[in-house]
Amino acid sequence: MPNFFSIKFLQLACLIISLSTFSAWAQSSQCGFIKDPDLQAQCRASSGGGASQCGFVRDSDMQAYCRATTGSGTSQCGFIRNNDLQAMCRAATGSGNSQCGFIRDSDMQAMCRASNGGGASQCGFIRNSDLQAMCRAQNGGGSSQCGFIRDADLQAACRAKF
Repeated sequence: MPNFFSIKFLQLACLIISLSTFSAWAQSSQCGFIKDPDLQAQCRASSGGGASQCGFVRDSDMQAYCRATTGSGTSQCGFIRNNDLQAMCRAATGSGNSQCGFIRDSDMQAMCRASNGGGASQCGFIRNSDLQAMCRAQNGGGSSQCGFIRDADLQAACRAKF
């Protein structure tokens, strides 16, 4: 069984919720700077490309999340096998903050709460410094917070969003 909570997966999952939360703010031209093809496709889908871009996401859980958050609705969340990502998907597609409580990973849970009405105060509960900076950027800090992100893909996606 794969380790779903590797740092890269955690960064990808939290970034996806960040990109899908305020998709109207994303700048698709910045998505080209993202090297990870799954993350790049999610970025393009969230910044105006729509659910058709989700077909380029290879990971089936991430693809279902992408489809759910780009217009296909909450029903797509049911195709996600990872329980934490499924709860995050439901929270992002209309079920709200109450779904965040079902997430076991504390960083993902704090990001979920921040993205669904909890605001920047929830960012302080995130231990991963890159994710914390992304959370702060999303919740009022703006693009200036992107400079604190060390991971190149995550930083490029942050800049695409803001």
